[in-house]
Amino acid sequence: MRVAVIQGHPDTHAPHFGHALAAEYEGAAKESGHEVRTIDVARLDFPLLRSAREWQEGSPCEAIREAQKTITWADHLVVVFPLWLGDMPALLKAFLEQAFRPGFAIATEGPGRAWKRLLKGKSARIVVTMGMPAFFYRVYFRAHSVKSLKRNILEFSGVSPVRATYVGMVEGKKPGGHHLWLAKMRALGRRAR
Repeated sequence: MRVAVIQGHPDTHAPHFGHALAAEYEGAAKESGHEVRTIDVARLDFPLLRSAREWQEGSPCEAIREAQKTITWADHLVVVFPLWLGDMPALLKAFLEQAFRPGFAIATEGPGRAWKRLLKGKSARIVVTMGMPAFFYRVYFRAHSVKSLKRNILEFSGVSPVRATYVGMVEGKKPGGHHLWLAKMRALGRRAR
């Protein structure tokens, strides 16, 4: 299977637990014979979209076109990001707005016509790290930001199934707690799920 890991942490100055999770997934996938490419959003240079017209009719810059090639190539997408203010970091959202635009992820056959999903046949896994307990995020906040990414971007583009992994209490993990999550990511990577 061909896997694209989209690393959505915006900090390039220090590795974070999300980087370690992505690395474990990637390493295990490669060891199992899967091909893996990584898109490190924080290292890409691209502008913010500032109008609907720009999103619908504008041309993506070179960095986004290269990322789109990787997404097209992949059978499975793995999106890894930290939960910031209840949502994905703004840089990741800006990247998704640039990459998942009309003509690449979706298309319409004309005014009043339904959208065509251009990324059918791909699956995805969303991996979210957070400071709060994952159970609290899923139950109290109803995982609203993950549901939005799943429904409004990935599934809207034809990506299905989309699964989610919630890693809570990242800063407060007990000794050995991180190792359990790294092992879970290795297991997911081996199966490319």
